Amino acid sequence: MAKRKRVSKSKSSSKFLLYTAWTLSIIALTMSALLVGYYLGQESVKEEFAKSENLEKQKRLAVLKKLEESSQKKEEPLSVNKRLQEVLKKESKEYISASHEIDDIAPENLQEQKRTSVKLVTKPKLAIIIDDVGTKSQVKAIKSLQLPLTMSFLPPSKARPNTPKLAAHESKYMVHLPMEAQSFSAEEPHTLRVNDSQSVISQRIAEIKKLFPNVAYINNHTGSKFTSNEIAMNRLIFALNANNIRFIDSRTTAETKAPKVLKNFGLSYVARDIFLDHHMDKPYILEQIKKAVKVAKSHGTAIAIGHPHKNTLQALYESKSILKDVDIVFVDQL
Repeated sequence: MAKRKRVSKSKSSSKFLLYTAWTLSIIALTMSALLVGYYLGQESVKEEFAKSENLEKQKRLAVLKKLEESSQKKEEPLSVNKRLQEVLKKESKEYISASHEIDDIAPENLQEQKRTSVKLVTKPKLAIIIDDVGTKSQVKAIKSLQLPLTMSFLPPSKARPNTPKLAAHESKYMVHLPMEAQSFSAEEPHTLRVNDSQSVISQRIAEIKKLFPNVAYINNHTGSKFTSNEIAMNRLIFALNANNIRFIDSRTTAETKAPKVLKNFGLSYVARDIFLDHHMDKPYILEQIKKAVKVAKSHGTAIAIGHPHKNTLQALYESKSILKDVDIVFVDQL
């Protein structure tokens, strides 16, 4: 009896081991199949991803190629001219000439001020101020030239309410401050007059500083009567000094008292050398640009003033080869 029990136990143990072995084999085969499937799947995914990425890359290259071909087809002068043509859109019909700036009968007499010629050791510098800036289209047209032109913004008015906002987007700018002329064709609001008291003038300059917080320079809009009055100019320079603003004389009259007043304040006199567009035909403006370059070469520095007219900006664009003889700089770099 005892021997039979041992045989039964031995058979039972063998069956258990056999089942265990089969179970482990099945598990091993299943795991192997899963691993093979996983790796095959990964390779498939990688292959699909690579194909997708390659397709996207080809699409991007195709788009870039089209953009490059498109940009090559466009002629730069046409693009600039199109922008310049927008300058006169929505502009006042009354504003058709820059001649309102100068009251003298013969403005060419103002083109040269007494300056000493110098022997240059560095490239001459020319600052070009664009007066009467007042609209977004003008700003866009000026910046399309890709030259460091100094924009001089008119104070806000009913016709140009957004000049402070436009100036706020510029790192460097001026304010073109209206001052009394001997005779007006179209007077700007809040024009400074020779009979204004120190209090009135100081208040106006404080308002300008509030409207244009980063202004460091102002030049006169018209102002032939104001700048030729020594008392009025004393009051103005006093107010500008109090607000850390420098005066650049547009020289709209030969009788300007700015040199004398600035000297009395211990300040240097800075003034326009050339008006670019007193006459608005392009050949005239092109000649004035050449004169401005000549003055800069003779004296080391020069200041030219123009206006945001289509012909003025087109002439500047067409004069880039001439302007290479000088460094075009902002007024604070003179």
